[in-house]
Amino acid sequence: MSFKQESHKLLVIPGPVECSDEVLYANAHPSMSHVSPAFAPVFGYCLRALRKVLYTETAQPFIIAGSGTLGWDLVAANLIESGEKALVLNSGYFGDAFADCFEAYGIKSDQLGAPVGGRPALADVEAALKKEKYAVLTFTHVDTSTGVLSDAKGIAEVVKRVSPSTIVVLDGVCSVASEEIRMDDWGIDVVIGASQKGLSTPPGLSVTCLSQKALKVLENRKTPVSSYFASYKRWLPIMQAYEAGTAAYFATPPVNLIYAFEASLKIITEGPVSLSQRFQIHRDQSAKFKAAALALGFTHVATDPSTAANGMTAVYVPEGIAPAALIGALGKRDIVIAGGLHKDIKTKYIRFGHLGHSAVSTDHVDQLIAGLQAAHKEVAGQ
Repeated sequence: MSFKQESHKLLVIPGPVECSDEVLYANAHPSMSHVSPAFAPVFGYCLRALRKVLYTETAQPFIIAGSGTLGWDLVAANLIESGEKALVLNSGYFGDAFADCFEAYGIKSDQLGAPVGGRPALADVEAALKKEKYAVLTFTHVDTSTGVLSDAKGIAEVVKRVSPSTIVVLDGVCSVASEEIRMDDWGIDVVIGASQKGLSTPPGLSVTCLSQKALKVLENRKTPVSSYFASYKRWLPIMQAYEAGTAAYFATPPVNLIYAFEASLKIITEGPVSLSQRFQIHRDQSAKFKAAALALGFTHVATDPSTAANGMTAVYVPEGIAPAALIGALGKRDIVIAGGLHKDIKTKYIRFGHLGHSAVSTDHVDQLIAGLQAAHKEVAGQ
């Protein structure tokens, strides 16, 4: 392969992320029929590789055209019914949004929150589950509005002990392939993901994975699935056919993106860096960047640094520095970062992404540190 992507500004937001030349080249695959015998094995490979990424032997992956947000619709339309309730653990903007999605489907939800930068305590989760019956519990594994990492294993353990019939839904859009997720060992029933973050592929693929327990809930629902496109019942035979090496049709998949996804998953699951090494590299790169930011006077949005995500960083800017000025100074240095998202602190902080291809296969984190140091010096007038 002789392809090399054009020179461009370094994209270090919490997603979309930078992609490798191999992935972008695969995305430029000639147009191919979605029912071609040559395409079916590519789709099938992606489904099997996702199981490896999520440490599951028996869960059913789904790859559907859409953003990570489509995963919320899939859960709300398929895995809970009218008259049942959801418990949403809220660690930032995306907890609010998941609750809004449930409301759009006529599903009532209770939110269990925490102060900005915090996450609900496991004791509070247990108390909520003992107080009321919930069909579904959702949590954002990494909330990109705060950079807070939820205790996925701990949450699942509480649910299994206190309310074993409740479906545990992990929103992993900003954590799949950058944070360890052991779906089978931890008892996670649903993982929601997307192609454009830790999976290091251009945006456009909604990636979800359902345990056998979740599939049984789908099979036994008393009312019809409340969506046409976002129906697991319609998509399940399609996924099964592609994994068996035979094309099937419900709606056209984004063929070129699937080729790109295959290229990225081969790097992630078959490349020189193992999955366990990959997660350790994310932890190491995160620690290095966070130490550099703290040395400049930035402070964590996460109230407990041990709960800060490893694929991204959210920090309050030092007093006297405007986030917009810092974003602009980095932009002049061809580095693109993200401003605030959480409504309560939006003008007080900034966000960085150091996940996927940028964390594992490049010196992007070192470039980001150098750029931040230079931009801080300029904006602070030093």
